[in-house]
Amino acid sequence: MSARLRNGLSALLIALSCLLVPLGALAAWAAYGLADTGRYVTALAPLSTDPDVRDAVADTVGSRLLREAGAGRPLPDAVRPFVRDAARSFTRTEAFRAGWDAANRAVHDAVLRRLRDERAAGGPVTVDLAPVTARVKARLALDHVPLARRIPVEHTAIAVLPARDAERLRTGYRVLEVAARWLPAATVVFAAGGIAVAACRRRAVAATGLGTALGGALLALAVAVGRRLTLADLSGEIGRPAAGAVYDALTATLRTVSWLLVVLGLAVALLSWLTARPGPFAHRRRPGPPDPGSPDPGPRPARARL
Repeated sequence: MSARLRNGLSALLIALSCLLVPLGALAAWAAYGLADTGRYVTALAPLSTDPDVRDAVADTVGSRLLREAGAGRPLPDAVRPFVRDAARSFTRTEAFRAGWDAANRAVHDAVLRRLRDERAAGGPVTVDLAPVTARVKARLALDHVPLARRIPVEHTAIAVLPARDAERLRTGYRVLEVAARWLPAATVVFAAGGIAVAACRRRAVAATGLGTALGGALLALAVAVGRRLTLADLSGEIGRPAAGAVYDALTATLRTVSWLLVVLGLAVALLSWLTARPGPFAHRRRPGPPDPGSPDPGPRPARARL
């Protein structure tokens, strides 16, 4: 195989490898990171102390309490600020933090069961928050909150995902599982093949490093664009600052991986470039004695004397 053909094949394989770097990282994050309940709950746990999240939850809870309490009869205007202040005070308690983790775990488990269970019904994904209410009630009672033991614990199915969206997510989840399994392996195989067939392997290694850094930068850009699009299309009771905090918490690992790819790729390219240059102490080799087996070059011309 000629050097020109080898370099062309090497460039093609390295380009494919670098293209798969952000796609493989994204698929692995979604299939193994985002789909893990423990990691999901751990990632969202610090948001229970985030001011934007607490304000959004307090406004949502306060509005629902006022709507339920005012069913059938008008409420005095003085009651509304009291209810909202009570809801905001509750979001600063340990009971709220415990309920936040329990609710996130319940919702995540319900969604995963629908995505993974082929025999699941085709209706919307629902979750029963009665265990969460019971846990919050027990915590309030332990803190000696008045009338905490009178809080009713009712089994109410709350829809967290419509049926149409659940079926779409199931299809996408299957694709992500396959992609997370094969894309990283294909990335390594293409990169190794591109380096192996290259006529100049040092240049191929440098190109692979630069391509990996570019893939990491594209991944970071995709995360930033995804955040903007997610917040732009947001509608509902939860505010944009709170949604932004949730998005940042879920994509923290992905952002870290993207910058690690950038640093690793640039380091590999720089190391390959430095090893190609002559060292600072390199010098020209002085001519040694002639090889006995080589022909005699003849007498050297004498230097002219001044």
